[in-house]
Amino acid sequence: MPQAGTMLGAEIAKFDALAARWWDPNGPMKPLHRMNPLRTGWIAERLARHHGRDPSTPDALAGLTLLDVGCGAGLACEALARRGAMVTGLDAASDALAVARTHAAGSDLAITYREGLPEDLPPGETFDAVIALEVIEHVADRDAFLAALARVVKPGGLVFLSTLNRTPRSFLMAKLGAEYVLRLLPVGTHDWKMFVTPAELGTGLRRAGMAVADISGMVMNTLSGRWHLGQDVGVNYILMARKP
Repeated sequence: MPQAGTMLGAEIAKFDALAARWWDPNGPMKPLHRMNPLRTGWIAERLARHHGRDPSTPDALAGLTLLDVGCGAGLACEALARRGAMVTGLDAASDALAVARTHAAGSDLAITYREGLPEDLPPGETFDAVIALEVIEHVADRDAFLAALARVVKPGGLVFLSTLNRTPRSFLMAKLGAEYVLRLLPVGTHDWKMFVTPAELGTGLRRAGMAVADISGMVMNTLSGRWHLGQDVGVNYILMARKP
């Protein structure tokens, strides 16, 4: 399978092909639209508190620099920019970035979008926080990817990742159920073998010089399609790591 740095070329092409429908709330990215308020709210609350701010204020992230790695067409970028963050979206999928730029301009949001990978960023360019949501289960070299995230976050900064746990339940729900039974995602979106357990991700983060500081499960109600936080990390989870 072709590889581009830490990313698999086939994975980049897969998401580029979905670019035109990325912002359709009832399209192939419907699960991300449903999940996005939960995960960006979780991030914003912890990032604001880390900087001694009230997370309930509309501009709680004002002035903080944030890098969204694997941003796609900008769902998380826009949500966090609306809270005041100075957001840079980074992705290797050029078609998705074109959609992201157009949508941000139409929403009057000043988001910087750049094509590339985290290891391509110039030395010395760092951010208050780095996020990679639903990305690490698609990378070719997990350790190199985490090392690249650690390099571009400031000392004392935060890294946020959300992903899928590799469990029998996630195979049934996130692979077979979501792709083949409920048709929530296009068939082939996920490779269960590339799902990452919290223990594996924690170990990788420690190797990159960071430490897990918080973790929550993200659980979808299969009847309503709504997401909520919980202690169950058996399928989807989100975590925060801190760089010393």
